[in-house]
Amino acid sequence: MGLLSNRVERNEIKPGDHIYTYRAVFTYSHHGIFVGGSKVVHFRPERNLKAITETSSNLDDPTLGPCPTFPDCGFRQPNSGVVLSCLDCFLQNGSLYCFEYGVSPSVFIAKIRGGTCTTASSDPPESVINRAMYLLQNGFGNYDVFQNNCEDFAMYCKTGLLIIDKQGVGRSGQASSVVGAPLAAILSSPLKLLMPSPVGVATVTAGMYCMSRYATDIGVRSDVIKVAVEDLAVNLGWACLDEEATEDSNEAANREITR
Repeated sequence: MGLLSNRVERNEIKPGDHIYTYRAVFTYSHHGIFVGGSKVVHFRPERNLKAITETSSNLDDPTLGPCPTFPDCGFRQPNSGVVLSCLDCFLQNGSLYCFEYGVSPSVFIAKIRGGTCTTASSDPPESVINRAMYLLQNGFGNYDVFQNNCEDFAMYCKTGLLIIDKQGVGRSGQASSVVGAPLAAILSSPLKLLMPSPVGVATVTAGMYCMSRYATDIGVRSDVIKVAVEDLAVNLGWACLDEEATEDSNEAANREITR
């Protein structure tokens, strides 16, 4: 991996690595945890999974049909967006990239595109794989493109860090980039009156964009805590939601019985 690209070959990745690939002509990237055996655990919107499973057993590309390599490719628990896929289905013929952890602030800022690295350190591979496999069985809550997406899932598996502030952007560098770019443009717009040169304005805007990304990185944020994967549901309120759903189901069942 270099400063400009995190692209790697398949024989370079190791179990516990955070990998990703680009979709829709580099419009966005999809992230997951490589758990060994050419298999990846990743997080997807549940509604997309339901639509795909109606037409095919392959959860990453309905046009491919059943996976010819692994019978358990596409395994997931009911009502969960956490999926086990083979590496081929995860990549969908795309290139393979490896997310970097523990980079210096200068390297982080130099990488203009978000969702490629973090200053936070990774936990040991066995801890990463344990979190990924636990969440495969127990879920990762509801998918949210800004606060709980595939990159958030992979970063939690790698670090165990959870953001306390539920109102802001999650751990995802892609989400931070989406928010940071227009914010930088707005903040730098008054400088157009002071800087007649478009190059000067562009430089300042780019600097503000990079600094806004850096400020939301989990490695420097102060509103993050380490949470054991077994306690994740309680910390995020999923347990309460499950209990409420169970109570509602029981009440509906009791009403049917008494009729």
